[in-house]
Amino acid sequence: MTRRYFVFFAFALSLVAGFAHPIGAQAPVTVKMATLVPENSAWFLVLKEVADQWGKLSGGKVRVLLYPGGRQGDDPDVVRKMNLGTLNAGVLTSAGLGEIERSIYALSIPMAFNDYDEVYSVLDRMRPKMEAQFEAKGFIVLNWADGGWNSFFTKSPVTVPDDLKKLKLFSWAGDAKNTEVWKKLGFDPRPAPSTELVTGLQTGLFEAFLAPPQVALITRYYEQTKFMTDINFQILMGGTVIRKDVWERIPADLRPQLLQAARNAGAKLQTAIRDEHQRDIDAMKKNGLGVMPVDARARESWRRTAESGYAMMRGSVVPTEAFDEALRYRDEYRRQKGAGKK
Repeated sequence: MTRRYFVFFAFALSLVAGFAHPIGAQAPVTVKMATLVPENSAWFLVLKEVADQWGKLSGGKVRVLLYPGGRQGDDPDVVRKMNLGTLNAGVLTSAGLGEIERSIYALSIPMAFNDYDEVYSVLDRMRPKMEAQFEAKGFIVLNWADGGWNSFFTKSPVTVPDDLKKLKLFSWAGDAKNTEVWKKLGFDPRPAPSTELVTGLQTGLFEAFLAPPQVALITRYYEQTKFMTDINFQILMGGTVIRKDVWERIPADLRPQLLQAARNAGAKLQTAIRDEHQRDIDAMKKNGLGVMPVDARARESWRRTAESGYAMMRGSVVPTEAFDEALRYRDEYRRQKGAGKK
């Protein structure tokens, strides 16, 4: 539902942005990459490692320049700059990827997936068509990854949907469709640029936001809230994309190696996110964060509330075909998994 702001997740996704300034046959392709990931963070170091790999694998024919910490703006800003040609690629969450192709939101349908395996089984089925859709719009997907499961971080305790409805919820500016769904479900979304989240929490403009634990920790957003609701509301999907025209300026014989390096980085980050999930929560708890438990009854309340918005999301937030495919593939996976246990 909400448009995942925590683009920060950009973290692992891998490399990006290319800008070629051909001076001659041997002129290198300069790849400019923008990300919200803070400089010198563990995630940024992974990106830097990939950037170095591209330089070595290409023998200097491809040079990657990194722009961390939101220097080029948030996800929508990066996409706009890629479309203008001032940037050529980006490490994006679904908030940015959705600016290019909204079918990505099918992987983040609230309360639709139980675990990572379900999400990635659906992604594997949808990947060929989705990547073709991105390519048709002028972008090559270098990898897919995620930032972990979004939970609610709030200024007062939240265990059930009615608790959250009393709070001012940060919502990504520019995504009127998502905001409208939240409103119709009885919540109080407040659209704003991601760069205004901290200030808004300090001034009372916002009282709640959605983010994965790692995002909240690495950006220190959690310091503006006292509580986290212990529920996996939806996954923060993301990926690395590069403009097709820039990708095709890279010598064809180099592309498979560079693509594999990007995919390896995405896989590395996926593993890190899963392994560090509880560690990040524990780190925030030591600094005063209260984790609100959600029992089976409360979880069912969240599920019913989310599902009551599916009809509004289908065809508006998420393209109809992608929405239906995601749930169908999820159900097929569950049936196969169930059969395997017999």
